[in-house]
Amino acid sequence: MKFVQCLIYLAAIGLLSQIAGMLLPRRLFKARFVLFHTAGWEKGGRVYERLGVRRWKDRLPDMSRIVKRMQPKQIKAAFTKETAENMLAETCVAEAVHISLAVLGVGCVFIWKRWGYLIWGLYAIGNIPFIIIQRYNRPRYIIAIKRFEERERRTAESTAVCTAVR
Repeated sequence: MKFVQCLIYLAAIGLLSQIAGMLLPRRLFKARFVLFHTAGWEKGGRVYERLGVRRWKDRLPDMSRIVKRMQPKQIKAAFTKETAENMLAETCVAEAVHISLAVLGVGCVFIWKRWGYLIWGLYAIGNIPFIIIQRYNRPRYIIAIKRFEERERRTAESTAVCTAVR
């Protein structure tokens, strides 16, 4: 019975965190924030390539396939600076949600003293691949945004030069 209570608890925090993640304003999530900032040892996300993230990241469940209100993870339309900025914020939100799930899973310890630690540990470990995916993708969006900004700067400069020549 305690096992079922743990499952119900984990399902409840999963559902509540999904709702919270959808409702949180994206402007609050900045990639520069210490939690989301790419550390030097991550080498711009390349360290995760050693874990084979490219091979398995698209095989994991993705809530945007189920909940149509969510930003789709597969970008099918023209990739723009706005799209990259939206996806950057989404990686921060998704990482925060999965970290909170891993931490809140400790509730199983209080529900089932004997096996709660094991269930919590497995649940926390189960969230790690999703965190890795966000940490892998985030630097790629940052690079894309910088490229868009550089292109905008060059376009503005060339427009200014053309205007000055006339």
